[in-house]
Amino acid sequence: MTPAARVQSAIDLLDAVIAAARSGGASADRVAAEWLRARRFIGSKDRRAIRDLVWAAIRACGDVPASGRAAMLRAAADDAALAALFDGSRYGPAAVQQGEPVAEGGVAPEWLARALADSGLAEGEQRALLGRAPLDIRANTIKITRDALRARLPVAVEPVVARHGLRLETGAAAESWPEYAEGLFEVQDAGSQLTCEAFAAQPGETVIDLCAGAGGKTLALAAAMDNTGHLIACDIDRTRLSRLPERAARAGARAETRLLDPGKERVALADLLGRCDAVLVDAPCSGTGTWRRNPEARWRLTPAAIQRYAAMQDNVLAVGADLVAPGGRMLFIVCSLLDAEGADRIEAFLKARPDWVAVTPVCPLGRPRGQGWRLTPGHDATDGFFFASLRRV
Repeated sequence: MTPAARVQSAIDLLDAVIAAARSGGASADRVAAEWLRARRFIGSKDRRAIRDLVWAAIRACGDVPASGRAAMLRAAADDAALAALFDGSRYGPAAVQQGEPVAEGGVAPEWLARALADSGLAEGEQRALLGRAPLDIRANTIKITRDALRARLPVAVEPVVARHGLRLETGAAAESWPEYAEGLFEVQDAGSQLTCEAFAAQPGETVIDLCAGAGGKTLALAAAMDNTGHLIACDIDRTRLSRLPERAARAGARAETRLLDPGKERVALADLLGRCDAVLVDAPCSGTGTWRRNPEARWRLTPAAIQRYAAMQDNVLAVGADLVAPGGRMLFIVCSLLDAEGADRIEAFLKARPDWVAVTPVCPLGRPRGQGWRLTPGHDATDGFFFASLRRV
């Protein structure tokens, strides 16, 4: 495939990604996987090149572009070599016409960029949200130490600030290695690892991971607890939660799973109300802190969606609080950098629950934000997180 043909293929794939974003369809990753699966004649090098072009164009466009060509022209505006490939050659993109539409640049749609600025993220911090993320892994201390894992891996890795974390180059095929199959490590961003460390789960405790999803943080908690005590992973998403038992078996981790019905969470957890030492609330959110991995997600957000997320966060905070015993603790986490989903939620919770107080978390990276703590890609080289440590008095 010629370089120009790769560009035209990327434009075609971008059209599919844009259509999905406008309609609330599949993610860019899934759209790309399906698009490439239907074109098996495209070789592996060409596939990688096409994907790189697509993601570069997504990062270059602040709002949803009118078309894949308009998006690629925005990327080409800052890349002379890419612009030169709009040459009208066979299988390549047509030459650029005077006055042809070019997508708007920027970090995000205007309303969202303003919301980030109002949440304390200056322009440079906002731009960092669209960089390329490294690949971080966490040594599974149920089976191995970080130093021993580092010595076994087939590529050079560097320790991160998280106690059991290692950083690899972007794109490393870590999940294909035998060490992964043996359960010696999990793929987990260093910021996510630090939130688990701030939670400080202890051996012998009764701990609930209330919004566990597929269980990435659950496995970190099991390791911190030395596989003792009672660890319960909960979620309302049956599909995601069903992945946890297999992951736990590979990691040698022990955790109970409970599927929850929305609005009936307390019924499923009645035996644990007011009895837990600690509850982790990794709440549903907009994911603004993960744009390095999912830059197209910013095209799907609306002010109404942020309000819906805030309501869900208030609900899971209330459910989590009812599970904690007097003197116990709760950690609220969102992978969002919007105050509407972070600092504002904690302020509202503490006003409504005078039996709770905020405690400054122990974290080697990040900065205070409201009555919680924040990690950002630009300041801390992690995904973006807001988290708050709370204690029931």
